[in-house]
Amino acid sequence: MTRVRLLPRSLHARMLALSAAATLVALVIAGWSIAAVLERFVTAGIDRRLDSEVALLATAVNDDGTINRERLRQQVGVLEAGRGWQWQITTPTATLSSTDFAPLTVAAPPPGDPARPPEPSHSTPPPTARAPAAPPPPPSPSPRRALDGETRDGASVHARRVTLDTPAGPVTITAAAPRDVIRQPIREAVEPLLLVLAILGGLLGAASVVQLRLGLRPVRRLRDEVAAIRAGRRERVDEDQPAELLPLATELNALAEDNAAALATARRSAANLAHALKTPVAALALDLRDEPARAAQVRRIDDTIRHHLSRARAQTADPRARTPLSPALADLTATIAAIYRDKSLAITQDLPTAPLALAMDPRDVDELLGNLLDNAAKNAVSRVTVQVAAADARAVALSICDDGAGIPAADRARAEQVGVRLDERREGHGFGLSIAVELAELYGGTLMLDDAAGGGLCVRLRLPGGAID
Repeated sequence: MTRVRLLPRSLHARMLALSAAATLVALVIAGWSIAAVLERFVTAGIDRRLDSEVALLATAVNDDGTINRERLRQQVGVLEAGRGWQWQITTPTATLSSTDFAPLTVAAPPPGDPARPPEPSHSTPPPTARAPAAPPPPPSPSPRRALDGETRDGASVHARRVTLDTPAGPVTITAAAPRDVIRQPIREAVEPLLLVLAILGGLLGAASVVQLRLGLRPVRRLRDEVAAIRAGRRERVDEDQPAELLPLATELNALAEDNAAALATARRSAANLAHALKTPVAALALDLRDEPARAAQVRRIDDTIRHHLSRARAQTADPRARTPLSPALADLTATIAAIYRDKSLAITQDLPTAPLALAMDPRDVDELLGNLLDNAAKNAVSRVTVQVAAADARAVALSICDDGAGIPAADRARAEQVGVRLDERREGHGFGLSIAVELAELYGGTLMLDDAAGGGLCVRLRLPGGAID
């Protein structure tokens, strides 16, 4: 069953998506809140204007609750100056209004609301004596109330209403305005507001991208350092990390150290076994060379040992290792010159200006080049030449040449075999070239025997490596 992945695999994409969602929600809430505040302020301004109209209409109501029509005619021009603005005066005996006044539905305010009209009182005792007639008191208004409705053609209106208590009964005065006078200013204010919020959202999005790139830079750097360890360019990751990544860097370094220690132990075991077996087997082979049947059995034993030793060394070879070539050659040539100082050898090196490194373990480099330099010095008359060059971006070409007698082309293949010595007069067991061939092939390189330019033998190597970063 295929699982549906809601979040992307990338941490950068996840954090960017969450940041964009949070920014969008925040901007929507901000826009809604600002629009609500604008609506409240615009509505408050319209209410004040409607209250002024209600107050103006109240001047046309006499103290006895009747309507002064002459005064009302003087005010009508002002009240109906705007299209859709309406008014109405309702008395117990008559109703006067603008021609398009629409009936309004009013929701009853909750008990205790200041706009709720007071309940009639029934506790006033009847008078015990007839009081003399007094002039009617002036109308007393109740609190103004806001209400909404629609005209006959479906247009929404917003109104304010007040009720005057008069001797003749309650007089209700209503002033209404089209709802668009509230909506239009809000629309005019919200449109640029939305543009500003969109620009702000874009800026916040760009800031999030920059923040994530800067925030995740240590993770990318740690990834590159781990890749450098795997390629052999580094041995440890930098522990100068943010607090969240420091434990990971520490564990990675501990893992690298454990792997290096295990690899070194395995390599030492393989090398010790090789050195413990190669000399006795070679000596036995030499002793039995005149007995073909027994010599064949010894060769089988030697082939089996070398097969398993090659597998062991292949499993312990470290392709991530990096060994600078110039210091290694300097140490080896100094050692060889000291060993053969009685021959007064001239060992020269031709190295490139840019330093090179071999993608091999330092111990294998010493064993490979040491055997070849030792053979060259042993067979040279007066000169050994070492030349190094970059074959390509991933390989280094080396040649170690001497001015000795050389090896005939017909004998070169046999010279690379284990325990074979073409010159029986010299000391040795015939392992130098065979070990060099084995080590070169172990790391994916090649070794070839050739004639030197001035006579002698030239060993040409192509080994993995390149320029030092």
